[in-house]
Amino acid sequence: QVQLVESGGGLAQPGESLMLSCAASGFTFSVYGMSWARQAPGKGLEWVSGIYNTGVAMNYADSVKGRFTISRDNAKNTLYLQMNSLKPDDTALYYCLRFGDSYSVDYWGKGTLVTVSS
Repeated sequence: QVQLVESGGGLAQPGESLMLSCAASGFTFSVYGMSWARQAPGKGLEWVSGIYNTGVAMNYADSVKGRFTISRDNAKNTLYLQMNSLKPDDTALYYCLRFGDSYSVDYWGKGTLVTVSS
């Protein structure tokens, strides 16, 4: 069955960096577009970025543009999110999502928590 397992979250100080990973299994990873989304405490889900199966990135949310970079390694079935210059507003539960038909989300992981605080 499809599994998406996020890791790499934790506590960071403002200005620091973290890299999130999403290990995918149960499907042919190289065929599917993928995405990251996040949910801050008390707020709705916010799309962060997406990436085509070829490795070409889609757009980024304005709130992370220039600071976050999405990438993937199809040989390792892994999706990444490099997060630089972290801000307290980046505090959220970060989810890995798979795009199914017509680029609608059909699977997502349980999330990894990122807390940015001094």
